[in-house]
Amino acid sequence: MPRRPLLALLAFLAFISLGLPDGLLGVSWPSIRGDFGVPLDALGLLAAVQMAGYLTSSFLSGRILRALPIGTVLALSTLAAALALLGFALTPLWPLLLALGFLAGLGGGAVDAGLNAYGAAHFSARTLNWLHAFFGLGTTLGPLIVTAVLNSGNVWRWSYVIVGGAQVLLALVFALTRRRWVDAAPSGGEGAAPVPAARTRDTLRRPIVWLGMLTFFFYSGLEMATAQWSYSLLTLGRGVPEGAAGLFVSLYWGSLMVGRILFGVIAHRVALVGTLRLCLVASALGALLFWLEPTRPLAVAGLMMVGFFLAPIFASLISLTPGRVGRAHANSAIGFQIASAGLGGAVLTALVGVIARAGGLELIGLCIVIAAVLLLMLYEVLVRVGDRATATPTEAVS
Repeated sequence: MPRRPLLALLAFLAFISLGLPDGLLGVSWPSIRGDFGVPLDALGLLAAVQMAGYLTSSFLSGRILRALPIGTVLALSTLAAALALLGFALTPLWPLLLALGFLAGLGGGAVDAGLNAYGAAHFSARTLNWLHAFFGLGTTLGPLIVTAVLNSGNVWRWSYVIVGGAQVLLALVFALTRRRWVDAAPSGGEGAAPVPAARTRDTLRRPIVWLGMLTFFFYSGLEMATAQWSYSLLTLGRGVPEGAAGLFVSLYWGSLMVGRILFGVIAHRVALVGTLRLCLVASALGALLFWLEPTRPLAVAGLMMVGFFLAPIFASLISLTPGRVGRAHANSAIGFQIASAGLGGAVLTALVGVIARAGGLELIGLCIVIAAVLLLMLYEVLVRVGDRATATPTEAVS
């Protein structure tokens, strides 16, 4: 198989593996808490520990990639995540499970940031969108694996053995192909000269990098807050039956995944900057429909619009990053963006919960609208500052 298609295939498998643990945890948590004798809300502690590991490795990914080749980083990070999952299956101690959660976060963050940085340099916007669609496939398969294990009469731990074992094999494949990742030429052309990576602190001095981080913070916050709170608004605030509300939230996730697949088909045929602007406007209109609920079908259509039109934003912004910040700063900048996205998803989801508790559930819809408008505004600023930066490119490394 030619080098580029092989690496793209491995990247697809890696993104499925990134999504699998997220899908496993939610469904297996009732069984996990029963085995360890911890309260139901201990899930928040485990999620926070995993997020801490994820943020640490993704934020430091630029420095890591300066020290180690990308193929080695992928192999070691996938192995770390695999060992953490297998440890979940074996450990009898809650404190050790938390430590393994941190290790899983470290591995996942390094793989996520590393592959996004590599993809921005070597893959097209179309391939990047498909990569993120495959993450959604992983989150979809995770619950199915746990459900199949439990329905077969086995304990939840076997689902982690299955996924952890598959990740061990993936880590082995990454190790065997690590030289291919180093040798593959960037998408700019076979003759593109390598650019020395800038130091982390030099990248952080660039305003465009901070704007990018803030944009990813609000993007992920909008996506996750909509996903996590729309069910509560529908059932507790608007009296929608639980089954119907669950279907509507599934349609939101499905719209997000379908949107990424479809945009991958047309990404190379459209003007990316202008298309993303239209998508952000449409997602804000969808958020407005969901909040105002002129009719129930229009509100559901608005929720699906949010998912569908947000779909290309994350991957496409990643693909534009090297051109905006310069290739010397790209790896670190993308790592910062991935970390900011993880932080934004957690912080804004929690903030919407606090606001809803204080002022009522209908404020959830208003918060989604505000986040969508702020994201559109940040994107416009990012485009303008990025255009000025690319008009006077600087690749010098201090």
